[in-house]
Amino acid sequence: MRISLCNEVVRDLDFAAQCVLAASLGYDGLEVAPFTLDAEAPHLLPAARRALLRRAASDAGTSITSLHWLLVAPAGLSITSADAALRARTLDVMERLVGLAADLGATILVHGSPGQRRVDVDGDAARAEEAMAKAGDVAARHDVTYCLEPLDPGQTNWCTSVADGAAIVNRIGNPALRTMLDTCSAGNGESESVVALLERFVPTGAIAHVHFNDRNKRGPGQGADRFGPVLDVLRRTGYAGFAAVEPFDYVPDGPTSAARAIGYLRALEETPA
Repeated sequence: MRISLCNEVVRDLDFAAQCVLAASLGYDGLEVAPFTLDAEAPHLLPAARRALLRRAASDAGTSITSLHWLLVAPAGLSITSADAALRARTLDVMERLVGLAADLGATILVHGSPGQRRVDVDGDAARAEEAMAKAGDVAARHDVTYCLEPLDPGQTNWCTSVADGAAIVNRIGNPALRTMLDTCSAGNGESESVVALLERFVPTGAIAHVHFNDRNKRGPGQGADRFGPVLDVLRRTGYAGFAAVEPFDYVPDGPTSAARAIGYLRALEETPA
């Protein structure tokens, strides 16, 4: 199983140190939240900075595998707004982030960003789906995959299940646009188990990425959720993508949370469910 660490878990370290830590713990790469690179305009990072970031990962013996938390910065973005100027600005940021991912060597972008996709009036959902279609087109041009992340109803009100995500990407019909599964969101919002969802959707090709986190928002192994069956179903269904460890509650701190998660997951690989 190829497992990345979401870098905001250790964002108090400089980026080179994040890479060294992830590699030393046994992660296969870093999934980067762009706002950790620049809190105001990560989509505008100059070419020289992009090259330095990619080199820092390579020098540590690792790589940047993916980007997520795409629309946190700059502030005020929305894929559902009817405001033409705001919509154009948001789509421009998304396009530039796809370019950033390609420059950093990443192959996946994960579109979560729940606050920037709320549906409040008629037309909002159509605009959100149109934004995904445009993102898929840009991703195809850069030879990367753009993933719409289903999030539980406690976080947002558009694309709140894996079935929703699969239906949206199927309607759009672009292989560069896929969906994914976040074990915390699925555990908190789906009627089916995580294992059942993976068993149903991985063979269809809809799922191109997975996030590992407990329903209590801590890392794998720090709650009641069992990840042995999750790893087992990913093996059985032939899943070939990355999974990224994405806790939100870092106990007792980010580096220790990261270390516990990968230790737990690697041990399960040696003693599968």
